[in-house]
Amino acid sequence: MSEVYASADAARTASFTMAGLSQDEKNRALEAIAAAIFDRRTNIIEENSKDLFDAEVSGLSMPLRKRLLFDESKILASIEGIRSIISLADPVGRQLLATEMDEGLSLYRVSCPIGVIGIIFESRPDALVQIATLCLKAGNAVLLKGGSEASHTNRILADIISAASIEAGMPAGWISLLESRSQVEEMLTLDAYIDLIIPRGSNAFVQYIMQHSSIPVLGHADGVCHVYVHEKADPAMAVRLTVDSKTQYVAVCNAAETLLIDESIASDVLPLIARALEDRHVILHGCKKSQAIWPMKNVDDWHHEYLDYEMSVHIVADEDAAIAHINRYGSGHTDAIITSDKEAALLFMQAVDSGNVLWNCSTRFSDGFKYGFGAEVGISTSKIHARGPVGLEGLVTYKYKLFGSGQTVDEYASGKKHFTHRPIPLVNGK
Repeated sequence: MSEVYASADAARTASFTMAGLSQDEKNRALEAIAAAIFDRRTNIIEENSKDLFDAEVSGLSMPLRKRLLFDESKILASIEGIRSIISLADPVGRQLLATEMDEGLSLYRVSCPIGVIGIIFESRPDALVQIATLCLKAGNAVLLKGGSEASHTNRILADIISAASIEAGMPAGWISLLESRSQVEEMLTLDAYIDLIIPRGSNAFVQYIMQHSSIPVLGHADGVCHVYVHEKADPAMAVRLTVDSKTQYVAVCNAAETLLIDESIASDVLPLIARALEDRHVILHGCKKSQAIWPMKNVDDWHHEYLDYEMSVHIVADEDAAIAHINRYGSGHTDAIITSDKEAALLFMQAVDSGNVLWNCSTRFSDGFKYGFGAEVGISTSKIHARGPVGLEGLVTYKYKLFGSGQTVDEYASGKKHFTHRPIPLVNGK
């Protein structure tokens, strides 16, 4: 039996136990994890320093090394995220639908864990903490594969989380860490054990996963996010929000990659935004009209995720053109409009086909923690099951529970009895 098969088998067994855990039991385990991470923070930083050293030697880009850093402030932020998850209501056992089919025959749709989730994520150690603790709260077992750049940090975090949670009552095997590409390839074949795969990476990577596995995939593809400056935008706001969307943290999927500006205001507003971006060392790539207003490089590809201090600029004729551009070249992740025109904003938010559509605020807000979800396992660009930041609600499914009192289908087929199909008031609990 291979290591991956054994881990998936153990996770499957553990998932059945986890489905029946109470909120208190899960919260106690989360408290234990938070305490253990705090107690072992010095060890975690030591392991992270090994990854940072290897990254520097290998020439990993500075933005990616910034993602890799897991210092005390990020550790404390991760612990804060765990506390936030603890404070959230249990997503399992919620009544989603209640119907009286007939007197003494009641139907309920109730949320329940998905089961075993395989998650492949990039080299952000804090992502491992978020993913593991969200899966635990939602009652799921999890197989994790992090980026090789963070191998030392991922290993100690997985060990800490596993030991602390099992000591607090979680079943052995509920969490496992995979560390090689060959293990991922094997994981993709285990459809009898794994219920859902969530890959976080490029669109090509997500497509590869989808094409090489029969396991359902919740795709988190690339983040080609847009800021659209409408003709009725406040220039100062446009500068501030564009700069924040692009530079607040460039190496993340909700950082803006393309700036769209209405032609009617471009000659006045583009120089203001371009100067502010270049003051923060952003290299601009523009269309011909943009280049006629401000010196910048030519755009090679409008569907491009830089994850660095670079940004594309396109001058559009009007809002319809901006929406068409986003729907053609975007990734369905996060797109924002800056305008004082409410009608234009509402049209944009209705017509843009993305998981997150924003009005007069930075694209960096599209985040599970900022939305109040506690954390996220990723931002889904899929349209089925879960979309946008995937927090607890995206990590549960549902089952139907039918409570009877001796009824048979023949009684209804023969006309002796009739369905009433009356709604029953929902009770948000088990």
